[in-house]
Amino acid sequence: MISKAYICSDGGWFMDVFNVTDKDGNKITDEASLDYIQKSLGPDSCFASSMRRSVGVMSGMDHTAIELIGSDRPGLLSEVSAVLTHLKCNVVNAEVWTHNTRAAAVMQVTDEETGGAIADPERLAMVKRLLCNVLKGTNKSREAKTVVSHGVTHTERRLHQMMFADRDYEGMGESAMEEKERPNVNVTNWHDKDYSVVTIRCKDRPKLLFDIVCTLTDMQYVVFHGNVDAEGPEAYLEYCMRHVDGSPVKSDAERERVIQCLEAAIERRVSEGLKLELCTADRVGLLSDVTRIFRENSLTVSRAEVTTKDGKAVNTFYVRDTSGYPVDPKIIDSIRRTIGQTILQVKGCPEELNQVPHESPTRFLFSGLFKSRSFCNFGLVRSYS
Repeated sequence: MISKAYICSDGGWFMDVFNVTDKDGNKITDEASLDYIQKSLGPDSCFASSMRRSVGVMSGMDHTAIELIGSDRPGLLSEVSAVLTHLKCNVVNAEVWTHNTRAAAVMQVTDEETGGAIADPERLAMVKRLLCNVLKGTNKSREAKTVVSHGVTHTERRLHQMMFADRDYEGMGESAMEEKERPNVNVTNWHDKDYSVVTIRCKDRPKLLFDIVCTLTDMQYVVFHGNVDAEGPEAYLEYCMRHVDGSPVKSDAERERVIQCLEAAIERRVSEGLKLELCTADRVGLLSDVTRIFRENSLTVSRAEVTTKDGKAVNTFYVRDTSGYPVDPKIIDSIRRTIGQTILQVKGCPEELNQVPHESPTRFLFSGLFKSRSFCNFGLVRSYS
């Protein structure tokens, strides 16, 4: 966790200072963590793979990477995971975001029989075709994309690129967060230095700095100076930047686009809803079964992380009621009894069960209206085959 940061990179040299703690706010004393950080950022670094297998840079030799983006709707992920299960693909890692009626996912899947990457070109073509059909659904007005590859992927970095290219920042308006919770982003020009100065004030959360810098980089801006203060519940960030062509922001239209894109970058990862954590032995079809149960109980998930390590699945879901009402504790108890009281745990603040959600109920990636298990698990695949 970064509580303070000072960034300077003028004159061909850079000096960045970060005050960091662990996730609980304590000083980092673990020698393995300190050694990993130093090697990753030092002069001989090659940006090694993440210590966590859930996100970060991953080798594409032992899995097949699938990128999905399309319009969000009830039951979408349940349908996607059902198709993958039917095609004997096991989802070992995945990161799923929803924002402004759009849904994006990066998944790593393996072959059920071999446990490795899927090599058959015809099978890959079928996976891509069926998933693309699912993403398209009945919405013909917005594009849906499916990409299958064996390359190296930084999951979160890729999700930002996908949603930015999809222009999820357009038309946010009232469909996004309430005005009092929206980030305050301003862009002004410092004419004496030919910089554009971006100031951001918003609620602090993990990876906030990462999300902002990723978006500025994707928009082809270079940060020369920066200051980050996130020691309290609110974060204040200031950046002096120029476009890669050396110019500051040139017009009101460009300024408005920068503001919109940074707001979207901050909001994509906002974890609204009740946090549920599932921990159990991994098996083919686990994600399909869990998301079907969520859907059948009228729950929608705004974000999800699916991870697998040493045969154990640890999945995190942020769930909300599809109708926009507070999540009913009885529904959560029923789901936990179905899945297993020790397997599915409620994390975070239990008060979220009684809070009225701040967002319009349009983020439907995991929720659904269909109750038929046969439709979810196999009927959908048959209709496209």
